[in-house]
Amino acid sequence: MGDLWLFLLLPLPLAAFLGVKGCLECDPRFIKDIQSLLAKLVPSEVPGRTELLDRQIKAMTNLSFKVSHRNKMLRVLAVQRVVYLRTWLKNELYKMSNKTWKGVFILQGKLLDVRQSLESKLKEVLKHFSEAACSEDCVLNEGPILDCWSCHQITTHCFKGEYCGEEDSRKHENREIGLFLILITEAVILGSALLLLHVCVTHQRKMKAIRKSLENYVEKKLEDLMGRTDKKNKQDFGIRK
Repeated sequence: MGDLWLFLLLPLPLAAFLGVKGCLECDPRFIKDIQSLLAKLVPSEVPGRTELLDRQIKAMTNLSFKVSHRNKMLRVLAVQRVVYLRTWLKNELYKMSNKTWKGVFILQGKLLDVRQSLESKLKEVLKHFSEAACSEDCVLNEGPILDCWSCHQITTHCFKGEYCGEEDSRKHENREIGLFLILITEAVILGSALLLLHVCVTHQRKMKAIRKSLENYVEKKLEDLMGRTDKKNKQDFGIRK
């Protein structure tokens, strides 16, 4: 099982030259085929034909992009399964083109059914391939593999890491370090708050003790002073007698 960083990527134009098919909308030929088949479904005299075709072509060709970009595990798929999906879709559109025209609303309903079926099939094959390619006993040998995000061919058949929903070890390590630093910061803040509270309480107690000592000192001095005053008054009173 090779590392993703060691993948050998082959650009799609060269892959097409070698007969390798693209991942649905990755291949310009597929888009042209869909445009041609959809154009055959709508008579030329239908009002708003161009706008109708543009909307349907965009919805059809962007389908696999929306499906595969919802989850990184749905990013890669064997080329032969991509070819199967493309062939199935073109056959469905070809069958519709051989039927009698019944109006725009009927056509839109049928195309919606086709897109929903294609989406269901695409999700199924992507999930099945991902489970097989990410298994510990992976032994896939289905020919070329396409990265549906970049439209590149990948040489490996078995995957690990983020492609398989596994968290990157560096990200996991960084997250643990971040959580540790947050805990350390909170501990420092809490410790500082407790230390400040202790200092304030201790200082308050000391100030109370000092104030009480001063009060006792002043009270004693006043008593001494009053005692001396009384004694002096008594002496003066005795002399006058």
